[in-house]
Amino acid sequence: MNLVPNPRLFSFIGGRDGAWKVTGSRVIAGEGLPPVERIDVAPGDIAAPPWSDGWVLRGATSNERYVTRPEKDLLVAAQQGPARPPHALAVLIPIKKNDRWWGLTQDERRGIFEERSGHTRNGLELSPTITRRLHHCRDLSRPEPFDFVTWFELGLEDVTAFDLLLDRLRGSLEWTYVEREVEIRLQRS
Repeated sequence: MNLVPNPRLFSFIGGRDGAWKVTGSRVIAGEGLPPVERIDVAPGDIAAPPWSDGWVLRGATSNERYVTRPEKDLLVAAQQGPARPPHALAVLIPIKKNDRWWGLTQDERRGIFEERSGHTRNGLELSPTITRRLHHCRDLSRPEPFDFVTWFELGLEDVTAFDLLLDRLRGSLEWTYVEREVEIRLQRS
């Protein structure tokens, strides 16, 4: 049997090599990750680095969840535009939510995610030059340490607005369900 690799699967490799230099890392909730010098992002299922202090996080892109059609249309419109030049900065934020979150039904999670926390509304306030890609980790073939890995790319001019958005989201009801979160700031080599 010849299996075709999942084109939506990505690996985030932390170690000594990679296109992105780590400029800062902080634990927001729960356990952190071992410190690394660099991070690379690669399509597919990449094996762990050969050195003991490295790590790999895996996640697959998927359809937008917890959004209505009008919200989805707004998100797509906000992400349209001319080809973007490469960004100088990136932020990697892996997140794990607690069992209470996963015990909720889809409509209960939607109510918390958007109606009470304004996740999509807040995200639409981001500059259209900020690139965001969410990776889902819960349904992969092997257990992963996080439920989501979010990758942002941005320019220096976007940092203040981005930080305000993070503060707003982390102060919302949705974030009371987060049990593990790490924020890693990066600069393109």
